[in-house]
Amino acid sequence: MKNIKKITSVLLSFVLLLSLIACSDSSKAQIIATGGASGTYYGFTGAISTALNTSLKDKLKLNPITTGASKANIQLLDTNEAQIAIVQNDVMSYAYNATDMFAGSTPIKSFSAIASCYPESIQIIASKNINSIEDLKGKKVSVGDAGSGTEFNAKQILEVYGLDIDKDINKQNQSFGDSAESLRNGTIDAAFVTAGHPTVAVVELSTNFDFNILSIDTNHINELKNKYSFYTPLTIPKNTYSVLKNDVQTVAVMATFVARNDLSEDVVYEFTKGLFEQKDSFAHAKAELLNPQTGISGISIPFHGGALKYYNEIGLK
Repeated sequence: MKNIKKITSVLLSFVLLLSLIACSDSSKAQIIATGGASGTYYGFTGAISTALNTSLKDKLKLNPITTGASKANIQLLDTNEAQIAIVQNDVMSYAYNATDMFAGSTPIKSFSAIASCYPESIQIIASKNINSIEDLKGKKVSVGDAGSGTEFNAKQILEVYGLDIDKDINKQNQSFGDSAESLRNGTIDAAFVTAGHPTVAVVELSTNFDFNILSIDTNHINELKNKYSFYTPLTIPKNTYSVLKNDVQTVAVMATFVARNDLSEDVVYEFTKGLFEQKDSFAHAKAELLNPQTGISGISIPFHGGALKYYNEIGLK
């Protein structure tokens, strides 16, 4: 009898363990990799997490963490130190295909797409004597931090205009804030800034310094899109910055949510559904740009099954 009781107890413990494992995906926190604490990624993702943790508390639990942004976020997903992340869709493509900043490494295919959220425009700020991208030849141009997504944006845009980033410009690697200050001081002639507009560094520069923001013409936009499917045409309205007299035509990459392939479809479905259907509860300005049609744009890798379930449910293919 004692042996029977012992066996029964062991079996009950095993059943309990199995039940805990079965529900673990939705009961444990899903870590979301964001960016620096002062950046848009962290604030945007934090606002979403706060709202969804309240409304979907029985279905998911989101824990946003500060990180080094896109490249670091993909690496955190690959090592399962995060389950969801927000990244630039161009960096997402580089990782998946082992190109550009991921060149020479093994393709990272442990993650898939959830949704594009909002555009991060390529803003090319330049001194008043520079009126076109062709005019950048021989000039001192900041292309963002070394190895950053901005540097690769600059490389690709210069390339379609027939300029080599290493030979045809005097390349400088500076942060957005340092680039704005250097342009003001005349130590550089132009700078590439990849960020949602209006961008703080550019707004601050426009308060007491006059400069141009260079356009990308339609033919070169089409050439960029043909070579790099992650680019999206974008117009920066003239009322964005006080220095603008006209709208500026450019391109953008998209801030995009991705998830590990092994994160349950139920969790990703609830996250995707909440992202679009509860956006009015997100305390962040970028939330108004969320919509499912934008969500499926600029995606160059497979979608997660949970996201596909939602898009199919609302009639998007």
